[in-house]
Amino acid sequence: MEHLRPALLLTGFFVVVTGLAFPVAIWGIGSVTFPSQAKGSLIRDAHGAVIGSALIGQAFAKPEYFHPRPSAAGTGYDAANSSGTNLGPTSDKLIHGIPDDPATKDVDESYAGFVDLAKAYRAENGLAPDTVIPADAATRSASGLDPDISPANAELQVARVAKARGLAPEQVQTIVAANTTGRTLGVFGEPRVNVLGLNLALDSFE
Repeated sequence: MEHLRPALLLTGFFVVVTGLAFPVAIWGIGSVTFPSQAKGSLIRDAHGAVIGSALIGQAFAKPEYFHPRPSAAGTGYDAANSSGTNLGPTSDKLIHGIPDDPATKDVDESYAGFVDLAKAYRAENGLAPDTVIPADAATRSASGLDPDISPANAELQVARVAKARGLAPEQVQTIVAANTTGRTLGVFGEPRVNVLGLNLALDSFE
């Protein structure tokens, strides 16, 4: 009993401090200093409905929208199944993929490799077969949820988006520039374009 009482008191103390007080304090500070980030960096439409998060990518396939980088998270951009391919840079599967087998309906049989993704990217954007494209145009991110693309990636999609929307390429380029974020503190990371934010800006422009 001599040792049990202090052990119970210390356990109770740390449960209250680390399990309740500290999380509540951090939540409160975050809600006051970074209200948007603390609530998931949610993006809402003109009616206030949540349509996504600035932190999680979404699939866009229509020609009038900018497309994100490929995703290996579940069936694509699945926040409950965040993951990369776990394939090494010399993996033949990563580079050449696995083609569809017409003799089977197993959807897991096929896998689009870098060569396939690059070919599809060039085709959908009307680029020559030997056009050099940025890495993020045909590679999957480690999380599979990357919401951003590089400015170079966005630039190669401008002509397609402009044509689909009946806009001048210069107009679309201006919108891209307005939605390009530079390096954090001018040093960390790379310039980037949030795909959802850019597509919303395009819809608002029209």
